[in-house]
Order: sequence, then structure tokens, then C-alpha cells
Amino acid sequence: MTSYDRRDLGLLLLRLGTGGVLVAHGTQKLFGWFGGHGIEGTGQFKESVGYTPGKPSATAAGLAEAGGGTLLALGLATPAAGAAAAGAMAGAAAVNTPQGFFNQSGGYEYPAALGLTSAGLAVAGPGRLSLDHALGHAVDRGWMVPAALGVTAAVTALVVGARAKRLREAKQGEQEALFETPEP
Repeated sequence: MTSYDRRDLGLLLLRLGTGGVLVAHGTQKLFGWFGGHGIEGTGQFKESVGYTPGKPSATAAGLAEAGGGTLLALGLATPAAGAAAAGAMAGAAAVNTPQGFFNQSGGYEYPAALGLTSAGLAVAGPGRLSLDHALGHAVDRGWMVPAALGVTAAVTALVVGARAKRLREAKQGEQEALFETPEP
């Protein structure tokens, strides 16, 4: 089979688009490109939203986005690339969940869409217009899909769960006003 069909072209377009967006977001975090804040600024933000320590959290998110995005775009190690990107987006969605679903309200719509697309690509595979195909799927075996998604889901659950616990504990330390004070 040497001819490519529309599925291959469709997967290529999804990989390039999703991968490109993820690379841009990851390089904002890692290098401050495209108006980003780099490791320092992103680390401070991560600390402020409960992902501690901040710099390692920023580095992990940046690498998962930039690395996962690059590999998705290339169609290389697609199960691991899609899983890493999906995990990073799950962490981002957790931050945005209190604002609701829609992006215009600061909600989790955008990271959810990127994460689901990344996970979908991990499951569907890269298609024939990919490095995985050119290399005989050496790093894109069937067993790698559940392994990559399973490990990523477990790590993401631990990280997001630890963040939620820190936020709950911080909120418990705050005391609400016992009485309303009348305005003068």
C-alpha cells in the first residue's frame, strides 16, 4: 500500500494542528517565547494555583506540552506523546474548572479539547504520513497505548489530587468572618 487515503491526511492535519499549539504553549512555559513567562514566571503561577514546587511543575508541564506536541506533529512515539500532552492538559483543566466550562469565562473548554484530541491521537495512531509509520512503528506498538495512557492517568491523578489536597488544607486555615460589620 503506497497510496495515502483521507484518514492519513486527516490524522496528519490533526497532529500538526494540535502538536503546533502544544509546542507554542510549552515553549511559552520553558523559554518565555510567544509572550510567555518562562520557567520563573510560570513557576510562580504554578505555585499560586497549588502546583508545588513551582519550577519543577512548570518544567514538567512545559516538557509535556512542547515535547508531546513536537512528537505528535512528527507522528513519533504517538502513544507516549499523546498521553503526555493529555496529562498536561488535564492538569491545566483542573485549574480552570472553578470557572466553568466555557473558555470565555476562563473555563476548562480549551485544555479539555487539546487533551481529548491528544488522547484520541494516541489511541487512533499517527496514520501513514508519520515517522512512526516510516520507522515500522517501533515506538508505536498496540500495547503502548494502554500503558502510556494508564501511567499518565495515574501520575496525573496523583499530581492533581495532591494539588486539590493542598488547596483544601489552605482553605481550612482561613477563617471566615463571624459577624458582618455594618457599614458606617
